[in-house]
Amino acid sequence: MKLLKRLLIGIASVGLLFIFVIGPYMRRQTKKHSPEKTATYTQNDMDLLVRYSSPAKKDRIIFGELVPYDEVWRTGANEPTTFTTATDILVANYPLPKGTYSLWTRPGRQSWSVIFNSHIPDWGVTVLSGGKKTTRIPKHDVLEIEIPTEETKLPIENLTIDFERQNQLFLGISWDRTKIKIPISK
Repeated sequence: MKLLKRLLIGIASVGLLFIFVIGPYMRRQTKKHSPEKTATYTQNDMDLLVRYSSPAKKDRIIFGELVPYDEVWRTGANEPTTFTTATDILVANYPLPKGTYSLWTRPGRQSWSVIFNSHIPDWGVTVLSGGKKTTRIPKHDVLEIEIPTEETKLPIENLTIDFERQNQLFLGISWDRTKIKIPISK
């Protein structure tokens, strides 16, 4: 019985060491390669904020290889991308209540599913899967929409998420040779 107790204490100690020492160290190291970025939009009675980590292409094929087609992606690096709106808005003509959401995507060749989820997990992926399996909880999905892809003229080195104002407001996500534009309105 004492051996089992010592074993359990040892396992718990290793777990706590990872959570409080190794985890924060790993996060600082990964942010050196995929720096944190923000995109904001504060006009037309909207106050929007996106926080994400921006990985680089580094001569890799991104969509279909590094980021597989038809699988949910945390849309960035290090931890899930978050999208905050201070007011109720419409995303592709569907209502999104004010709040902060984790932003997930399911890239496809012709279109992407864009998912706003009310749960914001710490890393967004499982460590044991090497970052391939997300920790998104589908029952917390608030909105999922389908957005067509566009091909860019030149490759985009770093994942970029920004707001674009044309005839209306778009949230743009672009990387490598792919871009999507998500319509946002009041």
